[in-house]
Amino acid sequence: MRADRLLSLLLLLQNRGRMTAPELAAELEVSVRTVYRDVEALGAAGVPVCADRGPEGGYRLVDGYRTRLTGLTDAEAGSLFLAGMPGPARDLGLGAVLASAQLKVQAALPTELAGQARRVQERFHLDAPAWFREADPVPCLEAVAAAVWERRVLRLHYRRWRGEVRREVRPLGLVLKGGIWYLVALAEETVRTYRVSRVLAVEDTGEVFERPAGFDLAACWAESSRRLEAALRQDTARLRISPRARRLLPMQFGAAGVHALEGAGPPDGDGWVEVELTVESEAVAVGDLLRLGTEAEVLGPPGLRRAVARAVTVLADRYGEPETNTSGQP
Repeated sequence: MRADRLLSLLLLLQNRGRMTAPELAAELEVSVRTVYRDVEALGAAGVPVCADRGPEGGYRLVDGYRTRLTGLTDAEAGSLFLAGMPGPARDLGLGAVLASAQLKVQAALPTELAGQARRVQERFHLDAPAWFREADPVPCLEAVAAAVWERRVLRLHYRRWRGEVRREVRPLGLVLKGGIWYLVALAEETVRTYRVSRVLAVEDTGEVFERPAGFDLAACWAESSRRLEAALRQDTARLRISPRARRLLPMQFGAAGVHALEGAGPPDGDGWVEVELTVESEAVAVGDLLRLGTEAEVLGPPGLRRAVARAVTVLADRYGEPETNTSGQP
């Protein structure tokens, strides 16, 4: 571990120039005292590290010195595919490996390209979780990821909506969607999807499996997502919506809202338009449509209109004015 850290320290100085001991300690996630010892070790090994004192001081390499110790390990090479996602890489237990790989790649680049790479890193950032929600806690993610890498059969203790189950699975891949991790795995010869935050415990069976020939994780996920959306959104609601609701529809219903607006009818005198919006089951659709408040009216189908009316009646009764107490009693 110390050898890896010494190499990372050397590459940091080579890539970034002068750095203070606290800056190096923060990057390497060690104490300042450890940085002092590591710099001494580099000097003893013949690496020309200079210490400049004063307010603008810090450690730097002698001008013109460059190391060629930039070979990537297997893990570092694989981690580069997560280069734009430091948070997810950390969740997978690859944070330090990714940082080391990036340093090695930067060190191997010509000076001009290395500077351009740093500028890209400074100007673009991916924040995977959706707005106003914390990422799911995923205590079993590292163990699941290890099984994906090593093709190991797992026994999952999993919490479903209808209760807890235990399942033996062959992990094929992990997908990060909207800040939520999903495991794609073979279970009983069927490809299934599991939300990793609902995995309560994992047990490695010690058995290694062969991945299905030609399995394409991205294509499998795309098809699974398409089937799920088609299964969920089987009904169509006919709505009359206000100008404000026209702005809200894409935000609250995503692609379905955008498609609905594309087929909107002409506005009436008040700017309201009629649209057809694909929705989920009646129970879910009622809650979704009530989020539009007074900015929308459900025109059909009749069953959905009645269901929304019943919900509004219940809410009106619940939030209506309390009866006036004229008896003087509490």
